[in-house]
Amino acid sequence: MTTYDDRASHGGTPGRAHPGLGDLTSTAERVRRSVESVIEGKPEVVRIALTVLLAEGHLLIEDVPGVGKTMLAKTLAKSIDCSVQRIQFTPDLLPSDITGVSIYDQQRREFEFKPGAIFAQIVIGDEINRASPKTQSALLESMEERQVTIDGTTYALPSPFMVVATQNPVEMEGTYPLPEAQRDRFMARVSVGYPSPDAELQMLDVHGGTSPLDGLQAVANALDIVNLIDAVREVYVAEPVRRYVVDLVSATRSHPDLRLGASPRATLHLLRAVKASAALSGRDYVLPDDVQALATPVLAHRLLPTAQAQLNRRTAEQVVHDIVQRTPVPAAHARGEMPPGAGVRGF
Repeated sequence: MTTYDDRASHGGTPGRAHPGLGDLTSTAERVRRSVESVIEGKPEVVRIALTVLLAEGHLLIEDVPGVGKTMLAKTLAKSIDCSVQRIQFTPDLLPSDITGVSIYDQQRREFEFKPGAIFAQIVIGDEINRASPKTQSALLESMEERQVTIDGTTYALPSPFMVVATQNPVEMEGTYPLPEAQRDRFMARVSVGYPSPDAELQMLDVHGGTSPLDGLQAVANALDIVNLIDAVREVYVAEPVRRYVVDLVSATRSHPDLRLGASPRATLHLLRAVKASAALSGRDYVLPDDVQALATPVLAHRLLPTAQAQLNRRTAEQVVHDIVQRTPVPAAHARGEMPPGAGVRGF
């Protein structure tokens, strides 16, 4: 992957770092180290989780039981000093349990709104695909518009706001597939996977007797994360890189192995994610390498393979990989290069 120092060799003009960039990246680094102290041997998964947080997205963690999906969500939440709510999704969970409900007050003779679990800065949805589609749909408005409407009244959600949901694969017993509209609202999907033998052995030594969350302390607060998010919004994306993002997403809509390609929302999510990834790397500009690294986690869960592709055991991840390989990359001199005289935007 191209680094900051590689930029001159690719014909780019080195940017001038914003005075606060070092402080912002050090905050993100503290959160990363805190999460990795519990989730060992999965640096890429932790990085994607942080990327989604700073890009104002939502994260879907999908894997078999027992590999640390919920632990990753809880560790990220505990590393940040902000409000956290956990929702255990079950078949009998009601939409009002998530969003809240208006209750009539006999003494005051008026309805009083009782907020649901969605009113938190980080919401952990455990085993989201064990609830019915009706209950799952209670998250749609909050995830997209960051608000909840109850009985005609709209309530804004706090900032930052992030939903971290876990799910078992749909072939597991007692699960419901997520509706396409809900999958599309998750910025990225990751799979934790089994740890390596060395990481698993270290886990036994360190966490065999106590919970790894017991001694975990918050290393950042909500204001720190808001400042990081504001900085990420201003990361510069050159026109050739923006076009590259659009080309990748557009290719999914005409691919013969897909019956449903990525939406325009996916284009926006990919752009926001690569800006956050660049900031985490200490850069104030995006490279095509950032786009390639995040194309699969951001796009694959939104795609529906055709019946023939499924018979041929072609997965959405394989299709995205092929698209990345075939789509022309911006020329070397355009990799993150800024227009003459434009200056650095943001940082």
